Amino acid sequence: MPSYDGGFDDLGLPDVLVDATARLGFTTPTPIQAAAVPLLLDGHDLVGVAGTGTGKTAAFGLPLLATVDPQLEAVQALVLAPTRELALQVAGALASFAAQLDGLQVVAVYGGAPYLPQKRALAGGAQVVVGTPGRVIDHLERGTLRLDQVRYLVLDEADEMLAMGFAEDVDKVVTAASSSRQTALFSATMPPAIQAVAAKHLTDPVKVDVGGKVGTTTETTHRYATVPHRVKTAALRRVLAMTDAAATLVFVRTREAAEQVGSELVEHGLSAAYLSGDVAQPERERIVSRLRDGALDVVVATDVAARGLDVDRVGLVVNMDLPGEPEAYVHRTGRTGRAGRTGEALTFVTPAETARLRRIEKALRLTLVPTTVPTAAQVAAARSTRLVERALAHDGRGLESYRQAIAAALEGTDPTELLVRVAAVATASTSADTGADDELDLTLATARRKADRGPDPRRSPETRHRDDRYEDRPARHRSGRPRVPSGDQTVYRVSVGHRDGIGPGALVGAFTGEGGISGDQIGKIHMFSGFSLVDIPAGLSDEAVERISRAWVGGRRLNLRLDTGPHDRQRSDRQRPDRQRPDRQRSDRQRSDRQGGPRPRRTRPAPW
Repeated sequence: MPSYDGGFDDLGLPDVLVDATARLGFTTPTPIQAAAVPLLLDGHDLVGVAGTGTGKTAAFGLPLLATVDPQLEAVQALVLAPTRELALQVAGALASFAAQLDGLQVVAVYGGAPYLPQKRALAGGAQVVVGTPGRVIDHLERGTLRLDQVRYLVLDEADEMLAMGFAEDVDKVVTAASSSRQTALFSATMPPAIQAVAAKHLTDPVKVDVGGKVGTTTETTHRYATVPHRVKTAALRRVLAMTDAAATLVFVRTREAAEQVGSELVEHGLSAAYLSGDVAQPERERIVSRLRDGALDVVVATDVAARGLDVDRVGLVVNMDLPGEPEAYVHRTGRTGRAGRTGEALTFVTPAETARLRRIEKALRLTLVPTTVPTAAQVAAARSTRLVERALAHDGRGLESYRQAIAAALEGTDPTELLVRVAAVATASTSADTGADDELDLTLATARRKADRGPDPRRSPETRHRDDRYEDRPARHRSGRPRVPSGDQTVYRVSVGHRDGIGPGALVGAFTGEGGISGDQIGKIHMFSGFSLVDIPAGLSDEAVERISRAWVGGRRLNLRLDTGPHDRQRSDRQRPDRQRPDRQRSDRQRSDRQGGPRPRRTRPAPW
């Protein structure tokens, strides 16, 4: 399609709509707008093939508003959208374009919302209706919506509507509309089902294709990190602490996840907000405006809620969840690296999603570069560096009171040590929990190793007797002594496990607190019902083993010792009375009579 060098004033739009585009900051039409607007103004039916984020709403919305008569209190234009989020977004955009059209009303009707307010809005003489197929049919059947005077009908995201099973509903709505209407169909793809809809309901349509088969931009760097689902939000906070991007857009699958992640970021002191279908249009506009103006740094959004979101400041896109389809990946990451700017896209992938990631790479002919989530030490160093840079950039005014306080504090104190401690206090996260940081580092490292190993090869008959739980354990000598693998890693056994109501973090705390080692010196932690296995590179000193062994965790001594293999574990597990099957355990009363008192019940811990 040839490029278009003109502005909105060259498309044949009424002056009031040209002024609206200028007021909203639109200067140059996108390819779909430049191609579709003149055709729709001339009265043609149109099939538009364009991906999300290409400006389709203005492409059909501006001609729609030019067609509607604000003085006629009847529904003259109908836009069908697949979801309520998109319906709200389109309605809000049309209302913004029509702000200077006196008497024109835009109403959104969709499921999951009260029926009566929508009924009153329709009865008030709305000229433009944007709705989902199911709720539109509901109003048609109740007689609260009439389509006999519709001049302009739009099927937005038609492929999505058919994929969601709305084919019959779309047929019913289109059939109920005036036969003299003008119809526009927009879709990211043109499968046979969409072609059939166009052939059935459009009259001699003109096809405009600006690239339904979208691809990624060369200005964006694509990376992925292996992150287990349970620590994704914590990993996200670290990524945000290290990024130099002016603004970040975070994608999640559901409205609930958007609210949860966005709220947690705010609780940790970040300038963040979330967008979902539950966010009212005025609030959505305020959030987007704040993001565009620099008053907001992070927005967490669902795919549909982010449709049409175009902010130049977005330098980083984070996919908290791997998108289901290649097109969704393109639409998400296309929010950065626009207009010649560079951008970054980071996708969190669980170890089990590696194969799906490869399929997306193959479909897009794109290779995502593996990377790692920053460690706690890297985040602390980056925060300290930024603190020092801000301090050195200070103009030096109004520092006398600080100078006196520092002079008093320096008496008998090493200046370097004081500066280090001040930096640690000033840059600490609101959750300053060393144990949690160590546990997160350990979890991420374990996930990376699991992903690097890939799927387990099919076992030979000779190895079928081995217990699956110990497949990734170090090999053993026949004597039962642990064989030290590459990296001088030794495996230790402790006498506590899930049954004692603890998690790996408690073990990390015991080993670091009693053994005098740091969290990054601890390898994998395998927790089972009645015991746990801890990998320690280069092993522990005898003194450290003795100190850790005497420590108590979860009401039980750790009894640390070298692990001697599956036979020893199975024997020690059988010796524990609570290993018996539930139907063979003694009752609490029998146990109390024999042991001299009631045995406390242990609650099953939440999955770690």
